[in-house]
Amino acid sequence: MKRRIRYLWTPSIFAMLFLLSLVFFVVKASSGPPPRVFILHSYECGHVCGQPQHNGVVAALKKAGFCKKENVKIEQYFMDTKRKNNTPELIAEQSRIALDKIRSFCPQVLVTLDDNAFGAVVSDLVDTPVSIVFSGMNGQPEDYNQTKPCIDSRSRPGHNITGIYEKLHIVDAIRVHSRLFPGLGKIRIFVDPSPTGQAISRQIRLEIKREPIPCAWDMKTTRSWKEYQAGILSANRDSDVGAIYPAALLLKDRAGKTYTAPEIFAWTILNSKKPEIALNYAFTRMGLFGGAAVNFYSMGYQAGQMVAKILLGKDPGDIPIEDAQRYALVFNLERANQLGIEIPLDILMAADEVVLKAP
Repeated sequence: MKRRIRYLWTPSIFAMLFLLSLVFFVVKASSGPPPRVFILHSYECGHVCGQPQHNGVVAALKKAGFCKKENVKIEQYFMDTKRKNNTPELIAEQSRIALDKIRSFCPQVLVTLDDNAFGAVVSDLVDTPVSIVFSGMNGQPEDYNQTKPCIDSRSRPGHNITGIYEKLHIVDAIRVHSRLFPGLGKIRIFVDPSPTGQAISRQIRLEIKREPIPCAWDMKTTRSWKEYQAGILSANRDSDVGAIYPAALLLKDRAGKTYTAPEIFAWTILNSKKPEIALNYAFTRMGLFGGAAVNFYSMGYQAGQMVAKILLGKDPGDIPIEDAQRYALVFNLERANQLGIEIPLDILMAADEVVLKAP
């Protein structure tokens, strides 16, 4: 009897030992160094466009189980190419610094926020082991392929690159304004001559070409701070202009002083009596009237979902490039009161955010 019991238990013990060794192997394999993600900002620290995207990326990674300081390492660098390093020479220098930092960190995935960051590294890092996920790209993805093969198509980008194209949703924004202001005559759009400004100009033309809008529009490229000021004052004197779309975000005066969103919008609010359509929902918090605007946090979250897929084994070249899916409906009530505008209650109730006053 004893011999029989011993004979029956021996295979069971063997099976248990095998399972334990398998678990030990899996735990050991998963206990290697945490994956590394590098986030490269075109902007300065805390920028109204960059920080929400960064926060969205981190939130999506956390949702996928990649928690900062626990099982993923995140490094970042701010190129500051909007306010400070905004000449071709300074941007080129920032590109060299950024590449050195990326190579030193050895990330599995590099996230680039805005075109300047993507353009700074794509030529050197395309078809390398570093996966690249862009967010907030204003330029057409296919155009980058003209300089160096890096994106085969939006549906299957190939190489080691994918990301989120910053769809402006300007058609939705204009439709919202047309409902607020029946008989809206013309919308005047202001852009600047920077690479990002001209990319935005092209985006606007493409979006309006694909979907007709219910009013007239025109676009002015303001090449200096003085020219922008003159353009705003001219729009205010033009009775046909019912609203403005201030997308000129990088301007300089004769002395070379740089003006970016905070200074541009502060002056605009003081000197303009036309309701502003905000490109970025955060611009409404800075005092612009608002409407339907790009949701930069949501765009970053989309990019973060792609990063998580790559960390879990997906090939970036097989992940389709996506448009930024969500826009936010946001209004600044203080600015509305300044302009004597009463926003219908049903539109306010549908808004994602209502800003009571500018900071």
